[in-house]
Amino acid sequence: MTDAYIFDAARTPRGRGRRDGSLHEVTSLALSARLLNAMKQRNGLDGHAVEDVIWGNVTQVKEQGGCLARSAVLASDLDERIPGLSINRFCASGMEAVNLAANQIRGGAGGAYLAGGVEMMSRVAMGSDGAAIAVDPALAMKTYFVPQGISADIIATEYGFTREQADALAVESQRRAAQAWDEGRFAKSIVPVLDQNGLVILDRDEHMRPGTTVEDLAKLKPAFKDMGEVMPGFDKVAMLKYPHLDRIAHIHHAGNSSGIVDGAAAVLLGSREWGEAMGLRPRARIRATAKIGTDPTIMLTGPVPVTEKILRDSGMAISDIDLFEVNEAFASVVLRFMQAFDVSPERVNVNGGAIAMGHPLGATGAMIIGTLLDELERRDLSTGLATLCVASGMGAATIIERV
Repeated sequence: MTDAYIFDAARTPRGRGRRDGSLHEVTSLALSARLLNAMKQRNGLDGHAVEDVIWGNVTQVKEQGGCLARSAVLASDLDERIPGLSINRFCASGMEAVNLAANQIRGGAGGAYLAGGVEMMSRVAMGSDGAAIAVDPALAMKTYFVPQGISADIIATEYGFTREQADALAVESQRRAAQAWDEGRFAKSIVPVLDQNGLVILDRDEHMRPGTTVEDLAKLKPAFKDMGEVMPGFDKVAMLKYPHLDRIAHIHHAGNSSGIVDGAAAVLLGSREWGEAMGLRPRARIRATAKIGTDPTIMLTGPVPVTEKILRDSGMAISDIDLFEVNEAFASVVLRFMQAFDVSPERVNVNGGAIAMGHPLGATGAMIIGTLLDELERRDLSTGLATLCVASGMGAATIIERV
């Protein structure tokens, strides 16, 4: 089997996912094309240099509909002979694009791929695609569907996490993200977003609130308490599924949950032979990939079983991993991961995460792979694992090993 290597990884800064966010006037197509052009320029990708562009985006309607990946190729300076594939594995879409590309290379189906994703949450509202699991009554009843915020609170209830623990993790995410930016840890991977005149629209993640304190967060009202306890009463749905719970502890709010943002990320993958032909040096090898289905009601527990699966399949142990990136969809997701594997917080999300910087759904999986690689290089460490929880009950993971 051919090994798949990472030659480059880059991302845009993340803009606030609101009408007053810096990227609101930029389309999903334009942001994707901007990043593809940057990858072409950074790596000299002339002609039919890669087999395909695999691009994740979750809400595939309006400007993110159709095959956005192919549209982005045509809007970019890439060769028109390069096709495009749009994929959706909810929050893991960007990671799944990278994993799919890696496994295509490992199977001999092409020498190189550009993979990643985009989500413009200020322009295409989350949930506007009308996902069946949320809107089809038959499926919602069968799966005991509850919104993700309720699922996060179920995790907190089931595994004993408090509001204080969640808020402390959120404050630390903000501190680490601010430190990472101040020390230039993201510098080589950030592609600033420019307007048509070449002026900078955004060159830094703008969702961060670095001065946030635990006292600040203590003032925020739980975001999912009313929908759980009053209308439409999702707590009752959850307790039908989990009768051992007599109540749901609503600990999550805007300050300890991932931010709604715009952004895109890309990873260039190829075989060693392709890299040699292109004059490019590999930075890391894709050691293993994995995905798994999990309980669709509690929904967000996927990082634990998918990590168990990827370690088992690769013959590795948790102690073999130097650093972890666990997407901060909600604080309880990361708390549960650290609890399950008894992993030190000093090895998890060391540069902050989505609570501080935001979670552009289709892009985040590729973003955290790039962040992980940069930090392994900065610390001169070897091996990292990135993982995400996924809507409707799934998990995805990637292990990379520096070359």
